[in-house]
This record gives sequence, C-alpha cells and structure tokens, in this order.
Amino acid sequence: MSVPSPKLDELLKIEPPSEPVDFDNFWQATRREFAAQPLELTQTELLSPSPEHRLFEIYFKTLDGVRVGAWLVLPRSQPVKLGAVIGHGYGARTEPEFPQRSMATLFVNAPGFSLSAAPEIPDTADQHVLHGIAQRETYILRHCVTALWSGAQALAQLVPAVAENIVYYGCSFGGGLGAMALPWEPLYQRAYLEVPTFGHHPLRLSIAGIGRGEIVRQYAQTHPEVRKVLPYFDAATAARRIRIPVFVAPALTDAVVPPPGQFAVLNALSGPKEMFILTAGHADYPEAAAERRQLDERLERFLWSTAPHWK
Repeated sequence: MSVPSPKLDELLKIEPPSEPVDFDNFWQATRREFAAQPLELTQTELLSPSPEHRLFEIYFKTLDGVRVGAWLVLPRSQPVKLGAVIGHGYGARTEPEFPQRSMATLFVNAPGFSLSAAPEIPDTADQHVLHGIAQRETYILRHCVTALWSGAQALAQLVPAVAENIVYYGCSFGGGLGAMALPWEPLYQRAYLEVPTFGHHPLRLSIAGIGRGEIVRQYAQTHPEVRKVLPYFDAATAARRIRIPVFVAPALTDAVVPPPGQFAVLNALSGPKEMFILTAGHADYPEAAAERRQLDERLERFLWSTAPHWK
C-alpha cells in the first residue's frame, strides 16, 4: 500500500532537522583545507557545435587534489553579463548546453562522473552515493561540494567580467549539493535549486523510494553508524546558513527525492527566497510543459530583471 503524499500546507511546515553542534566547525575546517589546495586551472578550446558559442574543456583541482572537469561555454560575439555554474543530476552530464543569454556558463562534472572520472571513485550513482560514507571526512559528497567552490573560483578567473555576478543552478543531486555549497562560497550571488535532494536525512531514512536516497536508507539499516555522518551533509541544515537570494522549485510528489526533504530545504532558507511548486519531480505529467514555461519565465525574472546591474 502506497503512502499518501503530504499536502502543501503540511510540506510548508517542515522544519530542518536537529543538527550537529560542530556542523559549522566541520565545514569551516573543510574550507580551510580546500583553500590550501592550488586550483591548477587548465583550459583547452574545443570545436563548438554551436556557431554562436565558444566551447572549452576545463580542469581544476579541489579538496585533497581531486581533479574536476567542466565545460565552459561563452558567447562568441556578445559580451558576457552573467556567470553561471551548473550542477547536474545523479544521471551525470555527458555534454554541455548552449544558452541563448549572454552568459558565461560552466558545466561542472561532480567527482567521479564524465570529465571528472577517476579510478578510485565509482561512476555509477548507486555506488557513488555510498562512497566513503563511513566517515564525514571521506564521504564523496564532501568533495562534490568543494568542487562547486572550485567551479566558482575557476569561472571568476577565466571570465573576470562575471566575477561579481556568479549564480548557481542545480537540479536534484546538483540542487542538494548547491544548498550545501552556497553558505561557504562568497562568489555565489544567487541560486536556483530544483527538487533538491539530501534534505532532512531523518525523514529521508524513513521514506521508501526509488532514488539514491533509497540506496542510503537501505544501507543505513545494516550500517546504523552512517546516521552519525549524514547530518553533516544535510541540505536543509546548510540552507539555514544561506543568505543570498535563492529560487527553489520543489515538487508535491516525487518517487526519487522525497518531497518532505525538498520542502525542508525551501523552508530552512533564511535569506530572500522565491518558490515555484511543481506538480511532480522526476516524472512526466500532462501539466509539465505548461509548468515549465511558467517556471522559466519566473526564473528569468529572478536571474535578470530583479538585478539591474546584470542586464
């Protein structure tokens, strides 16, 4: 028998979970370790399939010397007005996109995936989400978060014109990582998080599903010690510390990322925020195209119209 989905008013009342007393200390220490790692930034221009854009393959280092790959897309003739670091879902990203706006867009591959493949890191989502989970210092999500810090710094160096106008854009896996990364990287000025994962682990561990959260839930049943690690990687706990404007698009139903966790991230935000409620996440449904058009219009205004100095 399926569990009925919570109603919107119930979802909007979900608060972030109890947090470790040393949550800030852990991430501040991570930041200090990160700062000691040289970026070692390299770039190679590729043949672009878009006549309107230049395409580069970028590599840089993050925490513990982990090598991260990304694609940088630049307009060929227009001056850039905004920088965007783009995350990806747990399905990874195999190629860049080519936005119509005059943006400098950096598509970061999380450690282990695509351009960031490494022999010691699994490249399948079910294994990746458990990699190093026995300890907070070794958990792969720690390096995925710092890769987004490195991405912002790489974009600022490569395109100085956008160094003060960098936004983050992440969906699902990338949404949860974004929430965890944003409190500690001052280069990010705004963010968009769609159906963000990793929110409110106590709730996630109590809700069966079909996504990576289910892999962690089952693992925790036989390895209860991970319940002491997961609170340091809770997107809702991190969201309480975000001060920049954030646009969140959570879903009322989602078999992959439990909606209570998504709304925990939204509700925890203490700075300026906007929201757009999706009917469903990680699924097709009749209203999806119309909702996407409305969401895109709202997101366009959030990123551009309400920030005159970015026009």
